[in-house]
Amino acid sequence: MKNIFEGLPKNLGEEVFEILARSETVKIERIISKGHTSPKIGWYDPESSEWVIVLKGEAILLFEDNEAVRLTEGSYINIPPHKKHRVDWTDPNSETIWLAVHY
Repeated sequence: MKNIFEGLPKNLGEEVFEILARSETVKIERIISKGHTSPKIGWYDPESSEWVIVLKGEAILLFEDNEAVRLTEGSYINIPPHKKHRVDWTDPNSETIWLAVHY
């Protein structure tokens, strides 16, 4: 058995994406951020739905229509396919641990 809060990298120079489980139709990943954001150019434009929960920390997602959503510990959101978005902010003082389910 593993723990979602164990094995955190000490140096978070870059955001960390770790696939925890995968099938033909579903991918579950742990994402660890600390002050990381999406590149200022371009948007995530996923082919599939994405359900995301923040387990620790805080983040702000920005959607192409300028809607901003603040996620705090325990907050989750379902993002439908092709809803363009990006990470606009994550807490620079503490790790933000996300669980993302792509389906």
